[in-house]
Amino acid sequence: MGGAVRGTARGARLMSAAPAPPAARAAPITRIGPALTMRHTAILTRRNVIRIFRTPQLLLFSTIQPIMLVLLFTFVFGGAIPLPDINYIDYLLPGVIIQTSAFGSTNTSVGLTEDLQAGIVDRFRSLPMARSAVLAGRTLADAVRNSIAILLMLAVGHIIGFRFAAGAAAALAMMVLALVCGLCFSWMSAWVGLKTRTPEVAQAASIIVVFPFIFASSAYVPVGSMPGWLRVFAENQPITRFVDGLRALSLGGPTARPLLLALLWVAIILGVFIPISVRAYRRSAE
Repeated sequence: MGGAVRGTARGARLMSAAPAPPAARAAPITRIGPALTMRHTAILTRRNVIRIFRTPQLLLFSTIQPIMLVLLFTFVFGGAIPLPDINYIDYLLPGVIIQTSAFGSTNTSVGLTEDLQAGIVDRFRSLPMARSAVLAGRTLADAVRNSIAILLMLAVGHIIGFRFAAGAAAALAMMVLALVCGLCFSWMSAWVGLKTRTPEVAQAASIIVVFPFIFASSAYVPVGSMPGWLRVFAENQPITRFVDGLRALSLGGPTARPLLLALLWVAIILGVFIPISVRAYRRSAE
């Protein structure tokens, strides 16, 4: 009996002195560098693009709406808005492109909040991956969707009379600038989605934020026709600067100042909303 007790005690001491099994040890913390961050972003961008193309109804309606706007504004309001030495479609199309990117950015906030509610984001947090890649992958996938809508609008605009007056290089630069401006709206909507956390509220909040900037801008009419107090706001807000930058590239003429002001607003918006969106993503886990 005593030998059995001594054997049991000796075994207990040996078990307590034995090292912990590998599963019980904490995983080593590794630093995620720029290369891994870019790889994670590419993987999540591909995942979100596949989701977009697997929802053809969303892709269809998100491209029909801007085409309808181009046609309606051109043939319904175009004759009532006199513009010297320029066709209204040439003036209108850059504004509709920016509006489409702005309103389409609500898909960023809605998609992000849906992932939050479904627990997908919690799974991402459990993986050794860059936190910014979740948001960057979402915004870049929406840029792919925006590029499809922009190409369709340009095709329809060409059919009804839109022409690039500054050549192929300026046309390509216009498309790139339009996509970059769309990224700005997507990062703003990502922050809104992380703050609201429900798809319905995120969609409504994103539209409310963008709506006054769209219509109090040079997207549809020259800002010179607005009251003085509104003109000051309309001339200096980002939507007007984006539209003027696209318009300068498509119509030709002086492009340095409009393009510089548009890029300045791009830098301001991305410089503000990327850090605060990543911070909001981190805090959403608390």
